[in-house]
Amino acid sequence: MNSTHDDKPKHADFARRLSHALDFSGFAKGRARIGALSIHYNVSRETARKWLLGLSLPELQRMIEIATQQQVSFEWLSTGRGSVDGNGLSVRDPQGPYGDPEEMRLAGLLRRLPRKKRRALIELLDPA
Repeated sequence: MNSTHDDKPKHADFARRLSHALDFSGFAKGRARIGALSIHYNVSRETARKWLLGLSLPELQRMIEIATQQQVSFEWLSTGRGSVDGNGLSVRDPQGPYGDPEEMRLAGLLRRLPRKKRRALIELLDPA
């Protein structure tokens, strides 16, 4: 059986953008990503798997939530137009509090730490 571009999942471009956004914010990688995504956005593992494989799209409100929490442009995440950070769009929300990509990634990683590990990291970084 010959493979054609029609074999590509319907929403493969969205899946690629979603994975990019999740990578950028420090989300779990590999097989753990499906479980982490399903827990974080309170959806079934099957739904998370379909998003990541490009087999389906999140509903509008969920897409807005993902874009906001992952600090990427909704326009870019949903359509691929514009840039990941929304620069160059004429209508957009103000830029988030993190201008530096490393700072944004660090904040994403910090959000996922259990409270006890967060406190330990704060003590390490700021031993007041």
